Amino acid sequence: MVRVLGVDPGLTRCGIGVVEGAPGRPLRMLGVGVVRTPAEAEIGPRLLLVEQGIEAWLDEHRPELVAVERVFAQHNVRTVMGTAQASAVAMLCATRRGIPVTLHTPSEVKAAVTGSGRADKAQVTAMVQRLLRLDAPPKPADAADALALAICHIWRGGATNRLEAAIKAAARTTTPPGPKGTLR
Repeated sequence: MVRVLGVDPGLTRCGIGVVEGAPGRPLRMLGVGVVRTPAEAEIGPRLLLVEQGIEAWLDEHRPELVAVERVFAQHNVRTVMGTAQASAVAMLCATRRGIPVTLHTPSEVKAAVTGSGRADKAQVTAMVQRLLRLDAPPKPADAADALALAICHIWRGGATNRLEAAIKAAARTTTPPGPKGTLR
């Protein structure tokens, strides 16, 4: 069993969700919410509020891993900048505590949770509700997305980490060629 904090980064609303589970076993939601900042405030105080909110979640839930949505380019540069800044704050908070951070793309999360990388928000939310056996869909959408990130990491992160470890182990056991093409 692993406990994962999922973060759907945003400057106005930063979704946070904590899920515990393992591949092939039932998942359990431990908490879900949103860190909010006032849109009219300056960027510095807003980032500080995001940091304080994430730190509080890390203190309360003590996750072993943090999964953050990978920021992708949008047409609205201002939105992308705020999302990237909130993402960086989440990664910094986790890294400061020695908690491994993994980034997942939106399509990777959708595929892990619904089976389709092109699923819409309603489909993702419905599957999150079903997978976590919740009485009602988590709201707002940022909160549901954070839970989906945590679920994605539980299901995909373990396999990815094992694959990376196997590749590194194989690289360590391979002997490089000696001088003039001879083996050592």
